[in-house]
Amino acid sequence: MSLQLGDAAPDFTASTTKGELNFYDYLGDSWGLLFSHPADFTPVCTTELGRTSNLMPEFEKRHVKVMALSVDPVEQHKEWIKDINETQNTDVQFPIIADENREVSMLYGMIHPNADDSMTVRSVFIIGPDKKIKLTLTYPAATGRNFDEILRVIDSLQLTAYQSVATPADWKNGGDCVILPSITSEEAATKFPKGFKEVKPYLRLTPQPN
Repeated sequence: MSLQLGDAAPDFTASTTKGELNFYDYLGDSWGLLFSHPADFTPVCTTELGRTSNLMPEFEKRHVKVMALSVDPVEQHKEWIKDINETQNTDVQFPIIADENREVSMLYGMIHPNADDSMTVRSVFIIGPDKKIKLTLTYPAATGRNFDEILRVIDSLQLTAYQSVATPADWKNGGDCVILPSITSEEAATKFPKGFKEVKPYLRLTPQPN
Protein backbone atom coordinates (compact mmCIF):
# COMPACT_ATOMS: atom_id res chain seq x y z
CA MET A 1 0.00 0.00 0.00
CA SER A 2 1.37 3.40 -0.99
CA LEU A 3 0.10 6.17 1.25
CA GLN A 4 0.20 9.70 -0.11
CA LEU A 5 -0.01 13.14 1.44
CA GLY A 6 -3.58 13.99 2.35
CA ASP A 7 -4.65 10.34 2.68
CA ALA A 8 -6.34 9.28 5.90
CA ALA A 9 -3.81 7.57 8.16
CA PRO A 10 -5.01 3.97 8.54
CA ASP A 11 -6.35 3.22 12.00
CA PHE A 12 -5.28 0.07 13.83
CA THR A 13 -5.22 -1.61 17.21
CA ALA A 14 -1.92 -3.19 18.18
CA SER A 15 0.03 -4.70 21.04
CA THR A 16 2.60 -2.21 22.38
CA THR A 17 4.97 -1.76 25.30
CA LYS A 18 2.14 0.25 26.91
CA GLY A 19 -0.49 -2.43 26.38
CA GLU A 20 -3.01 -2.81 23.58
CA LEU A 21 -3.64 0.59 21.99
CA ASN A 22 -5.91 1.92 19.29
CA PHE A 23 -3.97 4.42 17.17
CA TYR A 24 -6.76 6.99 16.73
CA ASP A 25 -7.68 6.84 20.41
CA TYR A 26 -4.03 7.27 21.35
CA LEU A 27 -3.67 10.35 19.13
CA GLY A 28 -6.90 11.99 20.27
CA ASP A 29 -6.88 15.53 18.88
CA SER A 30 -3.07 15.75 18.85
CA TRP A 31 -0.60 15.58 15.99
CA GLY A 32 1.13 12.23 15.60
CA LEU A 33 4.55 10.84 14.77
CA LEU A 34 4.63 7.17 13.73
CA PHE A 35 8.03 5.75 12.83
CA SER A 36 9.38 2.27 12.18
CA HIS A 37 12.59 0.43 13.05
CA PRO A 38 14.11 -2.55 11.21
CA ALA A 39 14.70 -4.63 14.35
CA ASP A 40 15.33 -4.59 18.10
CA PHE A 41 18.83 -4.59 19.55
CA THR A 42 20.27 -2.87 16.49
CA PRO A 43 22.75 0.00 16.92
CA VAL A 44 21.21 2.75 14.78
CA CYS A 45 17.70 2.13 16.13
CA THR A 46 19.01 2.28 19.68
CA THR A 47 20.37 5.79 19.08
CA GLU A 48 17.19 6.89 17.31
CA LEU A 49 14.83 5.78 20.07
CA GLY A 50 17.10 7.35 22.66
CA ARG A 51 17.17 10.62 20.74
CA THR A 52 13.39 10.60 20.41
CA SER A 53 12.99 9.94 24.13
CA ASN A 54 15.32 12.81 25.03
CA LEU A 55 13.35 15.11 22.69
CA MET A 56 9.96 14.26 24.21
CA PRO A 57 9.63 17.71 25.86
CA GLU A 58 9.94 19.22 22.36
CA PHE A 59 7.32 16.89 20.91
CA GLU A 60 4.99 17.55 23.85
CA LYS A 61 5.41 21.31 23.41
CA ARG A 62 4.17 20.85 19.85
CA HIS A 63 1.25 18.61 20.94
CA VAL A 64 2.71 15.61 19.09
CA LYS A 65 2.06 12.04 20.28
CA VAL A 66 4.87 9.61 19.42
CA MET A 67 4.58 5.91 18.58
CA ALA A 68 7.36 3.66 17.27
CA LEU A 69 7.18 0.25 15.60
CA SER A 70 9.36 -2.82 15.23
CA VAL A 71 8.47 -6.31 14.02
CA ASP A 72 9.80 -7.96 17.18
CA PRO A 73 7.64 -9.04 20.19
CA VAL A 74 6.67 -6.89 23.18
CA GLU A 75 8.82 -8.69 25.74
CA GLN A 76 11.85 -8.24 23.50
CA HIS A 77 10.99 -4.53 23.12
CA LYS A 78 10.93 -4.19 26.89
CA GLU A 79 14.36 -5.78 27.23
CA TRP A 80 15.68 -3.55 24.47
CA ILE A 81 14.32 -0.44 26.21
CA LYS A 82 16.57 -1.26 29.17
CA ASP A 83 19.57 -1.06 26.84
CA ILE A 84 18.29 2.15 25.23
CA ASN A 85 17.82 3.79 28.62
CA GLU A 86 21.27 2.71 29.78
CA THR A 87 23.27 3.62 26.68
CA GLN A 88 21.38 6.78 25.68
CA ASN A 89 20.89 8.18 29.19
CA THR A 90 17.13 8.39 28.87
CA ASP A 91 13.81 6.89 29.99
CA VAL A 92 11.71 5.70 27.06
CA GLN A 93 8.03 6.26 27.85
CA PHE A 94 6.33 6.36 24.44
CA PRO A 95 4.81 3.10 23.14
CA ILE A 96 6.60 0.77 20.74
CA ILE A 97 4.36 -1.44 18.61
CA ALA A 98 5.12 -5.16 18.45
CA ASP A 99 4.22 -5.81 14.82
CA GLU A 100 5.15 -9.49 14.68
CA ASN A 101 2.55 -10.32 12.02
CA ARG A 102 3.54 -7.25 9.92
CA GLU A 103 -0.06 -6.00 9.83
CA VAL A 104 0.72 -2.36 10.64
CA SER A 105 3.90 -2.48 8.54
CA MET A 106 1.93 -3.60 5.51
CA LEU A 107 -0.89 -1.14 6.22
CA TYR A 108 1.59 1.75 6.07
CA GLY A 109 3.90 0.34 3.38
CA MET A 110 6.86 0.14 5.75
CA ILE A 111 8.31 -3.01 4.18
CA HIS A 112 10.09 -2.43 0.88
CA PRO A 113 10.80 -5.88 -0.61
CA ASN A 114 13.64 -4.67 -2.83
CA ALA A 115 15.45 -3.45 0.29
CA ASP A 116 14.42 -6.25 2.68
CA ASP A 117 11.40 -8.51 2.38
CA SER A 118 10.90 -8.97 6.12
CA MET A 119 12.23 -5.96 8.05
CA THR A 120 10.79 -2.46 7.89
CA VAL A 121 12.74 0.44 6.45
CA ARG A 122 13.03 3.66 8.49
CA SER A 123 9.62 5.14 7.70
CA VAL A 124 8.29 8.37 9.20
CA PHE A 125 4.68 9.52 9.12
CA ILE A 126 3.52 12.84 10.54
CA ILE A 127 -0.24 12.89 11.03
CA GLY A 128 -2.44 15.92 11.68
CA PRO A 129 -5.28 16.22 14.20
CA ASP A 130 -7.63 15.48 11.29
CA LYS A 131 -5.93 12.04 10.99
CA LYS A 132 -4.60 12.93 7.53
CA ILE A 133 -0.99 12.22 6.53
CA LYS A 134 0.92 15.50 6.38
CA LEU A 135 4.45 14.23 5.68
CA THR A 136 6.26 11.00 4.87
CA LEU A 137 9.98 10.27 4.98
CA THR A 138 11.74 7.03 4.11
CA TYR A 139 15.32 6.23 5.06
CA PRO A 140 17.24 3.04 4.31
CA ALA A 141 18.02 0.78 7.24
CA ALA A 142 21.67 1.89 7.42
CA THR A 143 20.94 5.63 7.67
CA GLY A 144 19.83 7.12 10.99
CA ARG A 145 17.19 9.84 10.93
CA ASN A 146 17.76 13.51 11.72
CA PHE A 147 15.28 14.29 14.49
CA ASP A 148 16.09 18.00 14.45
CA GLU A 149 14.76 17.93 10.87
CA ILE A 150 11.64 16.09 11.99
CA LEU A 151 10.97 18.80 14.58
CA ARG A 152 11.65 21.47 11.95
CA VAL A 153 9.10 20.04 9.52
CA ILE A 154 6.53 19.72 12.31
CA ASP A 155 7.04 23.43 13.03
CA SER A 156 6.53 24.19 9.34
CA LEU A 157 3.48 21.94 9.04
CA GLN A 158 1.83 23.47 12.09
CA LEU A 159 2.59 27.03 10.98
CA THR A 160 1.43 26.59 7.39
CA ALA A 161 -1.71 24.73 8.46
CA TYR A 162 -3.05 27.87 10.13
CA GLN A 163 -1.31 30.78 8.37
CA SER A 164 -1.32 31.85 4.69
CA VAL A 165 2.41 31.25 4.32
CA ALA A 166 4.92 28.69 3.13
CA THR A 167 8.41 28.13 4.52
CA PRO A 168 11.48 28.64 2.31
CA ALA A 169 14.57 26.47 1.95
CA ASP A 170 16.39 25.81 5.23
CA TRP A 171 13.71 27.68 7.19
CA LYS A 172 13.82 27.38 10.96
CA ASN A 173 11.20 28.39 13.50
CA GLY A 174 11.27 32.18 13.83
CA GLY A 175 12.60 32.79 10.32
CA ASP A 176 11.00 34.76 7.50
CA CYS A 177 8.19 33.06 5.60
CA VAL A 178 6.92 33.21 2.03
CA ILE A 179 3.48 34.70 1.39
CA LEU A 180 1.27 32.37 -0.65
CA PRO A 181 0.86 33.43 -4.30
CA SER A 182 -2.92 33.28 -3.86
CA ILE A 183 -2.73 36.31 -1.52
CA THR A 184 -2.67 39.63 -3.39
CA SER A 185 -0.27 42.34 -2.23
CA GLU A 186 -3.29 44.44 -1.21
CA GLU A 187 -4.56 41.56 0.95
CA ALA A 188 -1.05 40.94 2.28
CA ALA A 189 -0.79 44.51 3.54
CA THR A 190 -3.76 43.83 5.83
CA LYS A 191 -3.11 40.18 6.55
CA PHE A 192 0.53 40.62 7.56
CA PRO A 193 0.79 43.68 9.85
CA LYS A 194 4.52 43.05 10.37
CA GLY A 195 4.96 44.04 6.71
CA PHE A 196 6.53 42.19 3.81
CA LYS A 197 9.32 42.52 1.27
CA GLU A 198 8.60 41.94 -2.41
CA VAL A 199 11.66 40.31 -3.98
CA LYS A 200 9.63 39.38 -7.08
CA PRO A 201 5.86 39.60 -7.54
CA TYR A 202 5.70 35.86 -6.82
CA LEU A 203 8.32 35.93 -4.03
CA ARG A 204 7.28 38.00 -1.02
CA LEU A 205 8.84 37.54 2.41
CA THR A 206 7.26 38.38 5.75
CA PRO A 207 8.31 37.83 9.36
CA GLN A 208 6.82 34.68 10.84
CA PRO A 209 3.23 35.72 11.51
CA ASN A 210 2.64 33.79 14.72
